[in-house]
Amino acid sequence: MDLATKEKFKWKFYRLAVLLNIIILLVAIGILALFWSPETYRLPVVLLIGLLVGGLTWYFWGQYRKTREWLDHPV
Repeated sequence: MDLATKEKFKWKFYRLAVLLNIIILLVAIGILALFWSPETYRLPVVLLIGLLVGGLTWYFWGQYRKTREWLDHPV
């Protein structure tokens, strides 16, 4: 692996790692919001966080598959 390819892989991996950490953090915040939010805001906040986690997870898997394909079959 040459230096440019290694640098490209490093940034792809970094982006995926940060995205996965954000997803994990949002899940934890959603669980806390489920128990600590005021009753009137509980359901909307948890649903909003759940939708955000779902969207970010979908995006993460797409990027992961692209990166995995790129790693398995570099151009």
